[in-house]
Amino acid sequence: MGINWRTAKKYADENQLPKQKAFKKKGMMYEEKWGVIVSDWLFEDLKLRKKLRRTKKQIFEELKEMGFQGSYRTVCYFISEWMNTHQEEKDKGYERLEHPPGEAQVDFGVMEAVQDGEIVDIHALIMTFPHSNAGFAVPLPAENQECFLHGLNILFKQVGGYLKG
Repeated sequence: MGINWRTAKKYADENQLPKQKAFKKKGMMYEEKWGVIVSDWLFEDLKLRKKLRRTKKQIFEELKEMGFQGSYRTVCYFISEWMNTHQEEKDKGYERLEHPPGEAQVDFGVMEAVQDGEIVDIHALIMTFPHSNAGFAVPLPAENQECFLHGLNILFKQVGGYLKG
């Protein structure tokens, strides 16, 4: 939080919480009309397809025509900050899946195999690691608890782990 340890101890010992400091933005984009104009344009552009939106250079050129005295970098910094603070308003239509390392998914599945010249269904216990896209499988005679536990034991040995029992 950027505070001294004595200050942190004071807050920990008492029932007070530190107050967040609100920093007022300075500069022509915040103190004059330019930031409001650019924000309005960016809100309008969010409704358009990506190819039809204004570029940072186009926004800068339009501002210059209106009498803007600032630099192109000033406009770029403002737009980047605006985009970072308004990301939640953009609905991407999907949510990113997170696969932490070390997590596995286990499920039964049915596989077709040729046995004695005939196609038969074989039950299999399949373990996948979504983080690395690694997968392991073991054929089993049925889908019950005994087969599940026996299959897990075999899968852990395949992966390189050890299971007592």
